[in-house]
Amino acid sequence: MVENIRTELEAAAFRRLLKHLQQHTEVQNIELMILADFCRNCLAKWYVEAAEGQGVAVDYEQAREIVYGMPYQDWKAQFQTEATAEQLAAYGRKQEAI
Repeated sequence: MVENIRTELEAAAFRRLLKHLQQHTEVQNIELMILADFCRNCLAKWYVEAAEGQGVAVDYEQAREIVYGMPYQDWKAQFQTEATAEQLAAYGRKQEAI
């Protein structure tokens, strides 16, 4: 596959992932961490790293706004719920297994 086509496909898939996560605000970051070992904040950190690798200045809050589709504090106020004891226990077990 030609490299620029591959890059365009990867970018399109990433944009679709972001759109999916933005549409499914009921999915909490703790659930993503338990099931997939990454969350929206991880994506934002990876975005910052990728920007730095290209010599582009993007800070963490800017990246989170891109990932969340709004300022993080707004998303948190509107959609984030408190993690349950069960979720925290499951996350703890996952971290112990690593």
